[in-house]
Amino acid sequence: MSWTGDPPDGAWPLEVEDLTVAYPGGPALLERVALRAAPGEILGLLGPSGCGKSTLLRHLVGLERPRRGRIALFGRDLWADEGAQMDLLRRRFGMMYQGGALFGDLTLLENVVFPLREFTDLPLKAAEAAARLKLSLVGLAGFEHSQPASLSGGMRKRAAIARALALEPKLLFLDEPSAGLDPVTSAGLDQLIVTLARNLSLAFVMVTHELGSIMTAVDRAVLFDRELRGVAAEGSPAFLASELAGPQAAAFFRRAKLDRGAQSRLKAENGHF
Repeated sequence: MSWTGDPPDGAWPLEVEDLTVAYPGGPALLERVALRAAPGEILGLLGPSGCGKSTLLRHLVGLERPRRGRIALFGRDLWADEGAQMDLLRRRFGMMYQGGALFGDLTLLENVVFPLREFTDLPLKAAEAAARLKLSLVGLAGFEHSQPASLSGGMRKRAAIARALALEPKLLFLDEPSAGLDPVTSAGLDQLIVTLARNLSLAFVMVTHELGSIMTAVDRAVLFDRELRGVAAEGSPAFLASELAGPQAAAFFRRAKLDRGAQSRLKAENGHF
């Protein structure tokens, strides 16, 4: 899925214009970045290590202020307001960190209830009912009272997505969701993301370098390059993987294939098939 015109409601879930991001006091990592995500679309942010995509993600969720440019969520400038108004805007999106960032001393149900108790006035029973629904959406019905440490990595990632969905956002940011997962678990997580995007009309912005996730889950991708300090190519994964997208894209996808092959060989050598 991709959009070329205006979204149905006239406001993109995410729109970035002329953005420059940098470490505080340091040189620019990315310059003049422009991108947007539409309802129901999965946008991939790709690039080699050190190209700035994780730093860009921190800017997109409001953890860092950009050196230049505009980040708009649902048509509203993220940095136009301060304090309570910015907090209200931030509640319109969810975030899943690479490690899941679940509270280890809470059950899955309590983890998902936490943002509901923190940011809404829902009574506890209503918050728990909403949390159970979110856990069911990600395939974790029956695990409400499990501790994160007792679950597999894939289940913890699903629980983190359930918590990110707690406040009914229409935009989710995912940081390397498939990192550390085996191919079968990763494929199942990719399918979950696609299902949520389509069924709930959610926009996803996903930082990833996993070739399988890129080719099966991502609708449109933006490839960043360290030397260019900006966007090297943009389009569908099939286009970026072709020779038409330019040398940076060719190098990235060639290395991704080699990395996946190396991982498969390593698993075979260690008896994991």
